[in-house]
Amino acid sequence: MKKKTKRKIKGGKSDGFTFVETLAVLAIGAILTAGSMVSATKLISMGKKTSAKSQISQFSSALQCYFLDCGRFPTSEQGLEALWEKPLIYPVPENWNGPYLDRKPGKDPWGTSFEYVSAESSVLPAEVPKNLPFVLMCFGSDGKEGGMGEAKDIVSWE
Repeated sequence: MKKKTKRKIKGGKSDGFTFVETLAVLAIGAILTAGSMVSATKLISMGKKTSAKSQISQFSSALQCYFLDCGRFPTSEQGLEALWEKPLIYPVPENWNGPYLDRKPGKDPWGTSFEYVSAESSVLPAEVPKNLPFVLMCFGSDGKEGGMGEAKDIVSWE
């Protein structure tokens, strides 16, 4: 049977991690944390874009139901609020049978309002196809028209 040998400890202190080993472990932990934060930020950004697209799709469906009942789409002045409560602004729809949404139209995932423009309006953006009865837009993270990446506009016609 082999005899177990104990490691000699100088001065009665136990073996432990050296300062350099501790710094190496902390550095590796920091690198892994930074990498996961980048991934989480990308996932959150993708989730916000997906949520905005889903809300635009829901508004589009509700606008189609509004059209079937009222014979026209809400004007730009009536806006998306016409899907929640009967408009009081001319032209007041006689056959309004709403609400057409489960809840009052809210803000986009970045906290700004969705933009609704009726085709009857003369302020349609130039890039909008001419045969659309309405346009829904979300201006992305910067809240301004145009932009690239996370600030790219999300629109109903794409």
